[in-house]
Amino acid sequence: MTPEAIDNYYMARAIELARSGWYTTMPNPRVGCVIVDVNSHIIGKGWHERAGEPHAEVHALRMAGTRAKGATAYVTLEPCSHFGRTPPCAEALKAAGVARVVAAVKDVNPAVAGKGMAILQEAGVETRSGVLEEEAKALNEGFFKRMSSGLPLVRAKLAMSLDGRTAMASGESQWITGPAARSEVQKLRAQSCAIITGVGSILKDNASLTVRPGELGLANAEDICKRQPLRVVLDSTLKTPIGAKVISGLGQCLIVTTSQHSPEKKAQLEQAGAEVLILENTDNNTDDKVDLKAVLKELGRRECNEVLLETGAQLAGSMISENLIDELIVFMAPVLMGSEARPLFNLPLHSMSEKKELIIKDIRAVGDDWKITARPISQAS
Repeated sequence: MTPEAIDNYYMARAIELARSGWYTTMPNPRVGCVIVDVNSHIIGKGWHERAGEPHAEVHALRMAGTRAKGATAYVTLEPCSHFGRTPPCAEALKAAGVARVVAAVKDVNPAVAGKGMAILQEAGVETRSGVLEEEAKALNEGFFKRMSSGLPLVRAKLAMSLDGRTAMASGESQWITGPAARSEVQKLRAQSCAIITGVGSILKDNASLTVRPGELGLANAEDICKRQPLRVVLDSTLKTPIGAKVISGLGQCLIVTTSQHSPEKKAQLEQAGAEVLILENTDNNTDDKVDLKAVLKELGRRECNEVLLETGAQLAGSMISENLIDELIVFMAPVLMGSEARPLFNLPLHSMSEKKELIIKDIRAVGDDWKITARPISQAS
């Protein structure tokens, strides 16, 4: 094997390890590390499991022990250089005496941003970056977006019939898709830092929006469900019922409103366990709607990397019209619901020039349904 092929092989192993923390690392990035001795034997491996716990490099160094001296460390993200929740990994690698560090991608976190590799270089450690870079970036798209823009990555989860309908005219919608698709939705929730919905969906379905072990379908489901995503309800006039499941379920509920409509209702919601956040509308319009981009900025400030949008056609249409959705995940069921049923988006477009173009990234069968993953692209492209 060529040196490049060897680096690719061990970095692929590190990326595989990083995926072990897919549902648990938030708000930290998913990172894996493999340490290889001069005889090409893996002597240490690890991944970051939870914020506040040791990073991937520390787990791998502990496994390698004194054998790390003179070895090569493959890390999916540039080793950190600052004291955050844990000590800097660049210093740990240097102290262990590793001879070479290969990073898949440089960290965009301003607290790191090349400083980790610089520490190693100054200590005489050979470094290389950019090995399987795109694959490593895909592990942490939300983290990279938040670090560069202050906004989380937004996925919209939608379920529809073969003729593109989401609910009957009466509002009846359960269940369009089957149990396998619903288990996939649980996984989407579990990998998200927050779930956004509109108050209309709460009033109609009284959904809890929690991650449930029995539906998650993973071996470590109970452990994963200890961390529940923040549930965010956009409710400009505080219509959320005091006894709504979205408030009483495990984890935290954030209700975002636009002004102090009812101090009494706000106090009741807070007493029930919700946090009520007033975001003044900055668009100078009179419809009193919650400023969607301001909500995302607030979630970015709260260290949310990935956000899942689970809502009806109105809010979903508003989000896509404002170009705030990064990825659409559509579950399509083999049923027809007819022309009177409700559409996927409330998105009034009047000419072909206004159409929203998408790139289909993936299509796969999920039980009896189909899961379609698509990303919006510029009209100019």
